[in-house]
Parts: sequence; C-alpha cells; structure tokens
Amino acid sequence: MANIKIVTDSTSDLPRDVAETYGIEKIPLKVHFGSETYLDGVDLQSAEFFRKLAESAELPTTSQPSPVEFMEVYKKLADTPDTVIISLHISSAFSGTIQSATLAKSLLEEQVRIEIVDSKSTSYGLGMMAIAAAEAAREGKSVEEILEIVQRIRRETRLFFIVDTLEYLQKGGRIGKAAAMLGSLLNLKPILTVDDSGEVAPVDKIRGSKKAVARVIELLQKDFGDRTVDVCVVHSVARERAEELLSLVSEALKVRNHTYSELGPVLGTHAGPGTLGVFVTPAR
Repeated sequence: MANIKIVTDSTSDLPRDVAETYGIEKIPLKVHFGSETYLDGVDLQSAEFFRKLAESAELPTTSQPSPVEFMEVYKKLADTPDTVIISLHISSAFSGTIQSATLAKSLLEEQVRIEIVDSKSTSYGLGMMAIAAAEAAREGKSVEEILEIVQRIRRETRLFFIVDTLEYLQKGGRIGKAAAMLGSLLNLKPILTVDDSGEVAPVDKIRGSKKAVARVIELLQKDFGDRTVDVCVVHSVARERAEELLSLVSEALKVRNHTYSELGPVLGTHAGPGTLGVFVTPAR
C-alpha cells in the first residue's frame, strides 16, 4: 500500500490545527505590501492583514510559491520509496501555483510519484478536497480512489460569495471604475461563484446585504433540496454576519456538519473585508 501524502496551499484557508490534525502540508503563497513580503498564513494572519489593508494607500499584490519551494516540500515528504504525493491547489485561472507545482514535479519524476490536481476552486472548496483526500488516505484507499473522491467533491460542491464592497474588485482590475462607483451608489451586492472552468462568474446583483443573503439561500435550496449537506461559511473580518448566514443555511437545509473559516490574506487582497462565502457539499 502506498504511503500517500497530501499537499495543498494557503489559499485553502484551512486553519493550522485542522491541517495538522489531518497531516496536510500547506505551501504558502505570498502577499506584497510595497517592498515588504509576507508568507500567507505564516507570518501574516487574516486579522493583521486586513488592518494593514485598511491603512495601505495601494492594493497589495500576491504571488505563487516558486518551483524550488515546491521541490523542498516534496523532497521532505518523500521519506519512503513507496511515497505518493497528491498535491491539490488553487484554480489555475486565479494563480500560477499549479504551474510551479508541475515544474517541480517534472524535476522529481525519477524520485517520487506526484499527482497534481487543479481544484478549479479556492478557499474552503479547496480545503474540503484536501481534507477528504487525507481522510481517504487514512482509510487505506488507493491513489486512484482518492483522486476520484476529489473530482466528485469538485463537481458537487456549490459556492456562493457576496462581496461587501466593489472597491477591491475594481482595484484589482476585475471591474471598471465606473461600474464600481455605480454599484456602490446603488448599494449593489454582487453574488459570485466559481464556475466549472475555475473562473469567477457572476450569479446575480442584489440591492442590500439582507436581500443578497436571502437570494443565496434560495439558490442553495434549489441546488440541494432536502439532501443532507456539509457546510463551511467563510468570511473576512465578519464573524457575526457569518454566524447569521450559517443560521439561515441551517434553517433552509439539512446540515450534518458545519464549520467557519477566515478568508486568508491572498484571497482577501482581491475580495476585501466584509466578504461572506458559503461552500456546500453533499454529505457522505
């Protein structure tokens, strides 16, 4: 039986204790405030990041890990001849992280088997896949079985997120300045998702936060009906609103397990503070 190791990256928004519990290795992306560089979730946590973001005149930038950083992690984990590494990462539409991982794999092909998975997702959508892969590995499932589980979760998980302000989408070049100004004046709250190609896609635009949340609940009811589900609510410095959202989701759906996660610095750069997101996947 293979010695299977699970790797993901910091955009999975897995809390450190959860990653440690499941034996998941996290490779950090980077956040740059001017000349200062921070490792996402290592030397810059969510609370400090959003404080710095509020004080910064310019939007920070982000970058992926280098192939060398991936190689260092892969070599560390390849401690037995039968090691197989399953490396799951942020959508290639959002980041070059997959490219770095793939290059590292090509340089280590004679030393260890590495399976690279484009999650076509991010945040806890990616985190859910990493946890499921780690659980399946502990149960003694094969590499092929684990990859199929991951693909099934990717197909079946639904994500909706609500951006509190259009300012950061505009600063990041996602929408034009005129659209951002108009949206702010009209109090529009975009409801977004990540589509099958791994791209951010609009779902709806609703005036007011409460109506936007109600619309998300309506969409989830349509997708899941009376099926039993697992839920994660993610947020950026908006815990109280996240709790309210989970309460509404729990009233509308049959929730088996639930958790919260804070949006990390890399994703927070593009979404901004006050963002709410909900990941829902069928319970197994």
